[in-house]
Amino acid sequence: MSTYIYPTFDKPKKIIDLNGISQSYNNGVSFVLKDLNFAVTEVPEKGKFVGLLGASGSGKSTILRYIAGLQMPTTGKVLINGKPAGADNRVSVVFQEYSSMPWYTVLENVSLALQYRGVPRKEREEKAMEMIKLVGLDGHQHKYAQIPGLSGGQLQRVAIARSLLANSNILLMDEPFGALDINTRLQMQDLLLEIQDKFNMYIIFVTHDISEAVYLSDSIYMLKRAPALVAEEVEISLSGQRTRALKRDPHFIDLVYQVEDIMVKLSEDPGGK
Repeated sequence: MSTYIYPTFDKPKKIIDLNGISQSYNNGVSFVLKDLNFAVTEVPEKGKFVGLLGASGSGKSTILRYIAGLQMPTTGKVLINGKPAGADNRVSVVFQEYSSMPWYTVLENVSLALQYRGVPRKEREEKAMEMIKLVGLDGHQHKYAQIPGLSGGQLQRVAIARSLLANSNILLMDEPFGALDINTRLQMQDLLLEIQDKFNMYIIFVTHDISEAVYLSDSIYMLKRAPALVAEEVEISLSGQRTRALKRDPHFIDLVYQVEDIMVKLSEDPGGK
């Protein structure tokens, strides 16, 4: 008599897992986040780009701080690759505000994480130059990381290069292009797609620009507020290479309007679904 063995299927690994998160700043009298669940599952040999949309005050930046290990929730668990977020399991963050050390050169800024790890100078500078070239700053490596020596877009490229060298797996971005002019912003969007494709990264990208979120993201999570939770998730299905021409495609335009309609509904009905 033969025995049939049923196949088993492993659950997808969670790269980022926020489970049952609540946040109160007044001992539970009120909550800014309540029973929030947020997960990014592994996509082997590809990674994933997640856009994060929501009204101001809906908790987008707070979620990034949890993932980065910069803040702990009142209740709930925050796991990165199955381990608690924190000092020994940090990820890279690029903020809207320029975060480079202005008294250091571009090269010194990008190699900073390796310096803290005790990597010899020659080795860390060689690795830093690889990232500097990747983000299009070759020739600027000996300039100080400050305006007017560098433009705003160049300073964000410094931050991205430093983040890639510090951690090439998970990158958190909090409205990083908000202060850039339109041409620079478009260039940075394309650079980010190139980097994500090259390193198979997991990127969480906070923005208020719906078109930008649709263009960059594989999935978009939309938050409601008072208290905040993930109210909607939209998978973005776009065929072919993402180029600026894609933004004129009727399907792309339809997706933008679909996401916009959901955002409007959430603002009118903060209870969500």
